[in-house]
Amino acid sequence: MSDHGQTISTIAFPGELNIVIDGLQRARQDWRTGHARHAERGLQFPSRRALERILRELGSALFPLRLGPPELTADNENRWIEATLESTLSQLVAQIVIELRIARPGIDSAEESAEAERIIGVFAASLPRIRRLLDDDVEAGFANDPAARSVDEVLLSYPSLAAIIHHRLAHLLHGLGAPLVARIIAEIAHTETGIDIHPGARIGRRFFMDHGTGIVIGETATIGDRVRLYQGVTLGGEPVAAGAAQAEGEGTTRRHPAIEDDVVIFAGAVLLGPLTVGARSHIGGNVWLRRDVPSDSVVEAPEPLIRPAGSER
Repeated sequence: MSDHGQTISTIAFPGELNIVIDGLQRARQDWRTGHARHAERGLQFPSRRALERILRELGSALFPLRLGPPELTADNENRWIEATLESTLSQLVAQIVIELRIARPGIDSAEESAEAERIIGVFAASLPRIRRLLDDDVEAGFANDPAARSVDEVLLSYPSLAAIIHHRLAHLLHGLGAPLVARIIAEIAHTETGIDIHPGARIGRRFFMDHGTGIVIGETATIGDRVRLYQGVTLGGEPVAAGAAQAEGEGTTRRHPAIEDDVVIFAGAVLLGPLTVGARSHIGGNVWLRRDVPSDSVVEAPEPLIRPAGSER
């Protein structure tokens, strides 16, 4: 048998498992030889499992009476939040330190400690602001979805709210100098909700994703205030030439759409490249868009052809 031009062999399991072990070792050695910058020589990486736990605790600290333990009340929530943040932020510091060691080989312990303390200090101080941003997002969900019966329902059951909680925390860490931890947090949200938001994307106030599944928002996308996206929307980049993704300057160039205030983008629309959609515009479902849209515009795909069954085209 062959696959992609390579012969597929077989072993007698379990007696010849050592052949697989040896083959995997050779593959690792070849990778490490060819990718010294990404060497795997025992280097520790931030833990996805630890970050999942940290994000659950941070969500509970932000919304203690809804996402926290059932025994919490308005009388005892402050004590619980203090204890939770003291533990959870310490765990987050440990993950940030691991990233700093990867990003800055040879960093000394004093510099490592000072930088981690700087990041966590700004992050912690920003949590009240993040809570207020999320309150606006919850209210936007309730105001824009006729199926919603309460703001609590939106917070507790909408995957879009889980995704935006993760994003607002990840975006903060991304900007403070922990992009790897931020990216792992974004992928945790992606796995849980089906919504893929790069932590570098900038998103304004009162943001709502209706249904949300399949939404993709790229790294350099910017989204204004009171924007609504429906399921399956892509704010993506133009494809780069094969193998050129790591070209110099590629990571800092604006590659994704800018969406101004009060824009609505309906299900399945695909917007590619550094285009701008002007304020108050509506982008119809299943539109494929690669150019700017003026403010106060409506962009729609052609009407589908409807004909009697059995008739000729």
